[in-house]
Amino acid sequence: MVWKTDGIQVVEPVKWRCLDGLVSVVWEAESHAGASGYYLAEDPRIMIFNSDVSSRVRISNESGDFSRNCRPMTKAIYIPAGVPMWTTSSAFHRFSHLNLHLHKDRMMRFLSPSIGRSAAMAALRRPVEIQDIGPIETLAGLLIEEIAKPSRHPVYAESLVGGIVTALLDIPHEKDRVANGRLTKAQLNRLTARVDSCRDARLTIAEMAETVGLSESWFANVFKQTTGKTPLQWQLAKRIELAKSLLIQRDLALAEIAAHLGFTDQAHLTKAFKQVVGDTPAAWRRLREQNGG
Repeated sequence: MVWKTDGIQVVEPVKWRCLDGLVSVVWEAESHAGASGYYLAEDPRIMIFNSDVSSRVRISNESGDFSRNCRPMTKAIYIPAGVPMWTTSSAFHRFSHLNLHLHKDRMMRFLSPSIGRSAAMAALRRPVEIQDIGPIETLAGLLIEEIAKPSRHPVYAESLVGGIVTALLDIPHEKDRVANGRLTKAQLNRLTARVDSCRDARLTIAEMAETVGLSESWFANVFKQTTGKTPLQWQLAKRIELAKSLLIQRDLALAEIAAHLGFTDQAHLTKAFKQVVGDTPAAWRRLREQNGG
């Protein structure tokens, strides 16, 4: 992290604790009138103040020129990775705050299983600033106690950080990311385009869910509501459509088509094709030839 301050000094020993993929730090400091600060980190971070500093501290993410593009510092803020921050103080004050330095890969591992990789990435890119922090203040207080006097397994402190992260980040509920319990047209178009771009039209459920920004469990439910098929049934239908297009090319043997589309062998293709179309590939191809198709 790159940081530079002027007119701010620490008045108590800094308390800190390293956990899995994050560092928790508690600062007690004084800030003089006209004090300034500049901060830039490669990973996301959270600041939670123990008191209201909005009337004395202003922040900007664009420059140190506070005659424009600035706003009051709220009690809790989330700063995404790579976003610079400038601060200035209008009056002398003493303050303390909790800093959480979060490794972005650790946050992705924490959020992705519940909300999907796409939604996790979007949430980590969105800055958050709130004044009414409610239960976040309680969680922060418990974490500060554990940092000052560790008494439990590190997983306890990590769970408190997890609670703060999920309470503070802007994470839309999954029902708000779909239309009436169904995938939106845009989501379905994105999914279709990604499946069509695969040589064998095969994606895992996790990859499909990530494409539309949903968790696996929620995706499987709304996908069936939208298409009437499970994700695997839908993908199989797509593969059979590809098989049909290849069957029209008369120089391709069934074994070649099966290998091209990721079926284990010709018999596997034949069984799947008949299940979806009602005819074997050979019979379907003969019928097309007889009808001049």
